[in-house]
Amino acid sequence: MEQSYETGRMKLAFTMPNMVRLKATGQPWERGITGADMQNLARRAETLGFAMICVPEHHIIPDAHVDLSGAHYFSAYPAMGFLAGATSSIRVNSCIAILPVQHPIITAKAISTIDWMSGGRAMATFGVGWLKGEFDLLGIPFHERGARAEEYLQAIIALWTQDDPQFEGRFVSFRDVAFEPKPITKPHPPIWLGGDAEPVLRRAGRYASGWWPFLTPPDAIPARIDYIKSQPDYAGGLNDVFYGLASARVGEGHAVQAEPLAGAKMSAAAIIDRLGGLARLGVTISGLPVPPLPSASAYDDYIAWVAEAIMPAIA
Repeated sequence: MEQSYETGRMKLAFTMPNMVRLKATGQPWERGITGADMQNLARRAETLGFAMICVPEHHIIPDAHVDLSGAHYFSAYPAMGFLAGATSSIRVNSCIAILPVQHPIITAKAISTIDWMSGGRAMATFGVGWLKGEFDLLGIPFHERGARAEEYLQAIIALWTQDDPQFEGRFVSFRDVAFEPKPITKPHPPIWLGGDAEPVLRRAGRYASGWWPFLTPPDAIPARIDYIKSQPDYAGGLNDVFYGLASARVGEGHAVQAEPLAGAKMSAAAIIDRLGGLARLGVTISGLPVPPLPSASAYDDYIAWVAEAIMPAIA
């Protein structure tokens, strides 16, 4: 089938079952997926040619949010290390790691460790967080999260890139210190930023090589990319935009959105067409929705079908 659009830069991230249990996207069979299963699935994803595995993160969920959000989340960096250790070439990412709730020295060390041990396969998608109750429980002022994110990014990059790292800020300061191992990836592991607000977009222009929108509808993505690149302090590094086809099913606060195509069994032609449309909007990497399936073995069949029927048409 001939395509009338360029899809050469489009890659697919692997949707790991049982990473989250969102009401909008979860399926009952996923709850039976164990850590050992994830290890095997990570290897399978690598063999099939998926570009990366991304780990969502929350540390604690107030009861009021469990119905929509679920209670099942991993800490991103230990899970990324586990998946990197199970594989040899696929990238490991977070989606998202909540940047303001952990000291940036700890964050820098965690990601640097994964990158060094994996041979340069670590990256991180950072977000400022949205769940105030989680911040309250962790003792981090919710209204400071943007300012902390800005400063923490600067501190992390200094630790990764400077031989004699120094930083002086409101929330974190250091000098006369050593920080090793440095990441293998130079100048540092890819930083993506997740979110839709204008401060996030401006921050992406300063520090990020990728942007991961969550509530931005696809048709608005080109204007947001233009906004990022039009900033006077844009560093020129934005190379990737992620938009998953299931994103339309998840609204603010993980509310369930009516989007039939994002949860249905679509034909290869329909998926390729939608990915082509996203590519024309500036998206470079996507994730496919998981159609209703009865079991983990059916999921294995589905990802094999994706590798055979979808990947060659977009690679």
